[in-house]
Amino acid sequence: MAQTRDGLVIVDQHAAHERLVYERMKAQMAEGSVTRQALLTPEVVDLDPAEAERVASRAEELAEMGLIVEAFGAGAVLVRETPAMLGDTDVQGLIRDIADDLAEHGAALSLKERMAEVCGTMACHGSVRSGRILTAPEMNALLRQMEATPHSGQCNHGRPTYVELKLHDLEKLFGRR
Repeated sequence: MAQTRDGLVIVDQHAAHERLVYERMKAQMAEGSVTRQALLTPEVVDLDPAEAERVASRAEELAEMGLIVEAFGAGAVLVRETPAMLGDTDVQGLIRDIADDLAEHGAALSLKERMAEVCGTMACHGSVRSGRILTAPEMNALLRQMEATPHSGQCNHGRPTYVELKLHDLEKLFGRR
């Protein structure tokens, strides 16, 4: 929640941060410069053999998106690097969601052609969780980034990232107008 000159703004921190991460990721991909972060310990993600094969077969495309994976036996992939902007992300969940996406769409389209979807999946996994309490500097940084980012008023799923209540609306709510 933040005060404005003529009211207040209530922000859905997960939705807002997800949109910011999504827009940064899209920009980095368009420039061909997704910064990666090596995992201290590569993470093994167990999948069924068909899912593991689908993910491993797209390793080159995933690398362009900042995700370094390789086959690791019949039913697993090894994740060595993730997009740096995702921070400390849930690698298991991210890979499973990508595997589900690949199963749903098959080889009909390349990941690049579905970049918005894949970016959305990655952004969701790399965003501030809704129950997390942000510090005042983190809240201010989120608000400043929202001000500077196009389309930050709605999340990747089309929902609003914030609601603004004008002073006169608040006064009406409390029977003062």
